[in-house]
Order: sequence, then C-alpha cells, then structure tokens
Amino acid sequence: QVQMVESGGGMVQPGGSLRLSCAASGSIFSITLMGWYRQAPGKQREAVALFFSGGSTYYADSVKGRFTISRDNAKNTVYLQMNSLKPEDTGVYYCKLIAAFHEYWGKGTQVTVSS
Repeated sequence: QVQMVESGGGMVQPGGSLRLSCAASGSIFSITLMGWYRQAPGKQREAVALFFSGGSTYYADSVKGRFTISRDNAKNTVYLQMNSLKPEDTGVYYCKLIAAFHEYWGKGTQVTVSS
C-alpha cells in the first residue's frame, strides 16, 4: 500500500515564499509521474509542476519563473519551492504519484496567500 504525506502549507503574504514536501512510502516502483496539482475554491484541479520518468518537467504557465519542483529519488520525495506568491496561488495543493500504472493522491495541504 502506498501512502502520500504532504507538508509545508500555510498562510503567507503576497510576495512571500513557501516550500511544500511530499513523501511517498510503501511498495513503489516504475514511477512515471510525481508532482503537484492545486485546486482553488470553485475551480477544477490543475497541474502545477510535475516530474515525468526520464527527468522532464512540466510547469503551468502561471507559475513559471516563480515555482521550482525538485526531488529526492532515494526518499521518493518531491518538493515545491514557491516564491513570489500571489493571491491567485491560494488553494489546496495535492501531491500525485503514478507508479506501475496506479494513481495515488495525497490528502492535500492548504496554501493561502493574503495580506
């Protein structure tokens, strides 16, 4: 059984920074995707930053230049460094893992950007 645990959310003022972490544990192999999605109030969940097998990455246009995804393969952990945060970055951030054709989601961590 795979478990996903996110941490690092919170409240920050516009222009501030946060770092999210997502640790996956359990029987994990053949990872094809690991990364971050977010869901703002009243909106659909959207991809924010992703790692694909082979090392390529994806960033949503709205976060390019401000967010950076990184990973520790030995720990099956991904991080999301979020800088220059804006109110529109507010939402619940979810970690997603696709491994051996199975999809796993974390429970989410709240990020609120407000003055």
